[in-house]
Amino acid sequence: MTDWEKLESMSDENIDFSDCPEITPEMAKNAVIRRGLKSPEKQSLTLFLDAEIVNWYKENKIKHQTEINDLLRDYIKPH
Repeated sequence: MTDWEKLESMSDENIDFSDCPEITPEMAKNAVIRRGLKSPEKQSLTLFLDAEIVNWYKENKIKHQTEINDLLRDYIKPH
């Protein structure tokens, strides 16, 4: 059980962060937005893909929309 009163009375100096490394700018740059947090930049569209491609993503339990979005983003960076 959590002792909330003790936790609330602690100062930042008394908190042991030894098992929680500081987040570096590089780590923040590569952070992933989790489901439920909406990005205002996204747009919905219909995209037709070969069944073989969609099935591969499903079989490998990969979220195909996120993966395709990431692949396209990586593709356009150097162009």
